[in-house]
Amino acid sequence: FTDMTKSGKTFAILGILWKVFLVVIIMHFVCITIQFIIAGSVSKKNPLSLIKNQVPGYTTALGTQSSAATIPVNLECAKNDGVSAQIRNFVVPLCANIHMAGSMITITACATAVCFAMVASPGAPGGSIMTALPFLYMVFGTTAGDTNGPICALMVALYITQDSFGTACNISGDNAIGIVVDSIYKKFILKED
Repeated sequence: FTDMTKSGKTFAILGILWKVFLVVIIMHFVCITIQFIIAGSVSKKNPLSLIKNQVPGYTTALGTQSSAATIPVNLECAKNDGVSAQIRNFVVPLCANIHMAGSMITITACATAVCFAMVASPGAPGGSIMTALPFLYMVFGTTAGDTNGPICALMVALYITQDSFGTACNISGDNAIGIVVDSIYKKFILKED
């Protein structure tokens, strides 16, 4: 009977996790759309064309789970968006290290989800989530190995599940930022030269 209870709890938790996964992916798409609408507005370019140009970078990020490994493809995407060489060569690699919107969406959603589902789950380390763990321990009032350690383990598992999509959201936003910076550069800096 005890095993049935544990099994039932596990399935209940998994029912929550797939919903969190779907919400996270939808939030990534909303974030990307908003970023490219803003980039399109600033640059006076069609946001749908900009998003279409981003597809190779997005799919590469899905496959690699790495912003750094996506840099060469993302530079081509920025080139197709009309971002000047000096701006794209600066912004894309910089943002690959500092712009983590997709990761933060996921970590926030996972933190919210674990408030409702306190179950230990094994996880493999992932970039942003491992960086966030010390802060999560502070939020939950524990240190590694204490009773709430399983909460952070669950968050790692949730994070790793969607890591490809988070990376794709991160690098897509990098190009939206590049488009905005390039537009500002062309409007204000090149005008003065």
